[in-house]
Amino acid sequence: MIEQYLNEAEKRMKGAVAKLKEEFAGIRTGRASTGLVENIKVDYYGSEIPLKQLATISTPEPSVIMIQTWDKGAVKSIEKALQEANIGANPQTEGNTIRLNLPPMTEERRKEVVKLIHKFAEEARIAIRNIRRDEKENIEKLKKEGYSEDDVKKALDKLQKLTDKYIDEVNSLSEAKEKEILSI
Repeated sequence: MIEQYLNEAEKRMKGAVAKLKEEFAGIRTGRASTGLVENIKVDYYGSEIPLKQLATISTPEPSVIMIQTWDKGAVKSIEKALQEANIGANPQTEGNTIRLNLPPMTEERRKEVVKLIHKFAEEARIAIRNIRRDEKENIEKLKKEGYSEDDVKKALDKLQKLTDKYIDEVNSLSEAKEKEILSI
């Protein structure tokens, strides 16, 4: 039973880190990245669909994102979604192809992005701590069900080590992303 709780905690903590990585992929750095636009929701015949399901997205140059739509009818909707996403570049359309030329980031914008990175990292750390709290409560309930105090204490130590491991991972991801943003 204890192992089950620890496995559940680890699975949920991995999920929190994966969510953070997904959030970081959508943050604009000095270079073009497909992660910046691929999850933008596009109104496609009345449904909200991620851009990556409507087009091929590539980065042919370090400051250009190219979007090759599969359906000519979706081009206007994609353009509108890109403008509403406010990523700092205006879409330029040529037939089924949309180009986004990303201008260099200003120092002020870099600082705003670093604040955003810190916010996402803190949300991930909070999620991990909440997972620890939930599983800690579950493990402590096992004392009443006849598990020994030693087994419960060992499980709580393992849970804390898991928590520390994933918080360290969040911190290192955050530091790496911040360094990437601040390097010109």
